[in-house]
Amino acid sequence: MEKNLFQQAKDMMTSFLANSPGHEGHQHTEQEKEAVRKAIQAAYNEATPEEKTQLQHFEQQLEEKIKLH
Repeated sequence: MEKNLFQQAKDMMTSFLANSPGHEGHQHTEQEKEAVRKAIQAAYNEATPEEKTQLQHFEQQLEEKIKLH
C-alpha cells in the first residue's frame, strides 16, 4: 500500500530532525528544507483535522531548526 501524503511528510520531518546540522557534520541544503516544506503543504490537502494540527507542529519545528542554523 502506498504511503499517504501525511505519512510521507511525517517521515521526511523525522529524517530532517534526525539529521540536524551539527549531527555528524550534516548540513541541510535549501533543497532539503524546501522538500520537507512542500511535503507538509501537500499533506494538508488530504489531512484529517488531527493530522493538520500535527502538520502545523511540523512546520513550526522546521522553522525553528532553520532559524537556529
